[in-house]
Amino acid sequence: MRFVYKHYPLSIHPLAPGAHAAAAAAQRQGKFWEMYALIFENPQSLDRASYVAHAQKLGLDTAQFEKDLDSPEVKQAVDADVALAEELQIRGTPGFFINGRFLSGAQPYAAFKSVIDEELERN
Repeated sequence: MRFVYKHYPLSIHPLAPGAHAAAAAAQRQGKFWEMYALIFENPQSLDRASYVAHAQKLGLDTAQFEKDLDSPEVKQAVDADVALAEELQIRGTPGFFINGRFLSGAQPYAAFKSVIDEELERN
């Protein structure tokens, strides 16, 4: 099993691109999931100063983090994930693929179990 996260900042959420950039910048120092968790634990703090404070809390090189936050490479990485989502006709989050089968939205455990069991049986 492989779990892959792709960025998809929703256009209806004007602060989402910054949050995704912060997570991607933290990823460059090996702390994607930690930054992701801090962002979701603090939904009222979706601004640059908060992201830098999160980076400090995580022990990141904050100068490098800020450089990465503004870098074209980080923007391109997020934009590439958005382009892939659009190519796959994904319109919202969360979305999941299990062996190419798409599950849209928050799903109960039973929905995942059913698809995984079917795929295990098929293979």
